[in-house]
Amino acid sequence: MAIKLVHYINQFYAGIGGEEVADTKAHIANTLPPITEQVQKQLGEDFEVVATVVCGDSYYNENEKEAKETILNLIKEYEPDFFIAGPAFNAGRYGVAAGSITKAVKEKFNIPAITGMYVENPGADMYKKDVLIVETKDSAAGMRKALKAITALAKKIAKNEEISPEVDNYMAQGLRKNYFADENGSLRAVKMLLKKVNGEEFETEYEMPTFDRVIPAAAIKDVSKIKIALVTSGGIVPKGNPDKIESSSASKFGRYDLSKIDKFTSENAQTAHGGYDPTYANQNPNRVLPLDVIKNMVKEGKIGSLHDYYYSTVGNGTAIASAKKYGEEIAEFLKEDKVDAVILTSTWGTCTRCGATMVKAIENAGFPVVHMCTITPISMTIGANRIVPTVAIPYPLGNIDLTEDEEYDVRYKLVERALKALETEIEDQTIFEN
Repeated sequence: MAIKLVHYINQFYAGIGGEEVADTKAHIANTLPPITEQVQKQLGEDFEVVATVVCGDSYYNENEKEAKETILNLIKEYEPDFFIAGPAFNAGRYGVAAGSITKAVKEKFNIPAITGMYVENPGADMYKKDVLIVETKDSAAGMRKALKAITALAKKIAKNEEISPEVDNYMAQGLRKNYFADENGSLRAVKMLLKKVNGEEFETEYEMPTFDRVIPAAAIKDVSKIKIALVTSGGIVPKGNPDKIESSSASKFGRYDLSKIDKFTSENAQTAHGGYDPTYANQNPNRVLPLDVIKNMVKEGKIGSLHDYYYSTVGNGTAIASAKKYGEEIAEFLKEDKVDAVILTSTWGTCTRCGATMVKAIENAGFPVVHMCTITPISMTIGANRIVPTVAIPYPLGNIDLTEDEEYDVRYKLVERALKALETEIEDQTIFEN
C-alpha cells in the first residue's frame, strides 16, 4: 500500500496569486498544484499525495494559532503517513509557516514531517532543532534540486534507512549519537591537537554552539528628556527613492533629513520594499515608520527631541551580514549626533530578520532599541531584546479598517508602548504586549 502524504504550500505556489492574496485562509486545493505534482513524480509509486494544503503567508503568520488548528483539522481527514511543507527558499513568512506547521504535524500525528528552505530563512533558526529542514538555494531557481533532495530524504526515512546532515543535506540538529570508535577518546584528542598545532586540517567531533546575543542596554530614565532616532528595515524612503535602494537584497541603507517635515505623506515618501503589497505603506508611510506620532509627542513634551535624520533599508531577502553592517554603520551616525535611544520598525519575514539583526548591532554599540514588528517570533529568534508587537505585516503601525483618526490612535498607543519599553529595565528578551 502506498504511503499517504500531505503537501503544504503557500498561496503563490498554489497559483492563486502573490501579495494581494497573502491573506488567503487555509484550505485544501481542489486539484494538485504543479509543484505538488512534481513532488509526486519525484517520490514515485511508493507514495501517494492525497492532498495539498494551501495557506496565505500573511494569514498564517498573523493568525498562527487559528491557522495551525484549521490546518491540523484539514490534514486529520486524510490520515496521512507523511508530511512535506514547501520548499520555502528565502521567503521569510513562508519559511516560518512551513517550519511551524511541520513541527505541529509531527507532534500531533506522530508521523515523519520535513520541509526545506534557505539557511538564512528565519524559519530555519526557529525550527531546525524540531524538524528536518533540507537546505536549499535562496530562490526558486533552485527548485529542481530542492525537490530532489527533499523527496530523496523522504524516501530514505520511509524505508527506515540511516540519514545524516552530511549525506542528506538537511540542517544539523545538534544531536549526539553513541558509536564504537576504533581509537579511544584521549588518543583522538591528542591527534586532533597535534594537527591543530601543526596547522593541518582537522575536523572536530563536537561542534560548539554559537550564541549571538547582545546584553540589553540600560533603560532610559525619562524619555521626555532624551533624543530618539527612527530606523526601519521596511524601506520607507523619500519620494522617488533617491538612493535607488533595491526592493530585495538591499546593498545599502539611506540617511534622510526629517527636520523640515512633520509627517510622511504619499507626496513626500514611499516604500522601496518588495515582497509584500506596498499599497498601504505608499498611501500612508507612517503606517510603517510613525513619524507623525513621534513629531507630535515631541511637541507634547512626551519625547525630548527627534534626531534630524532617519535611516532606512529594505529587509526583503537582505543577508544577515549586510544587516549587521548597516546597523553598525548607523550606530556610528547615532553616536556622532548624540542620540540616546532608537525605535526600529519592520514589516514581513526576512524584513523582521534584517531589522532584528540591525537592532542587535545598534544595541551592541550602547543604545537601547525597541523593535516594533508583527512577526515577533522571528525577532526573538534573531535576538532583539525589547520587542513591541504590531498590527499587520503590510501596515505594522496602522489599521486600514479604521478611520484616519482611529488609525492614528492605534499608532499612538503602539508608540507609547515602545516608549514604555525603552524606560523598562530588562535582563532578558521581553515582548511588551501591553
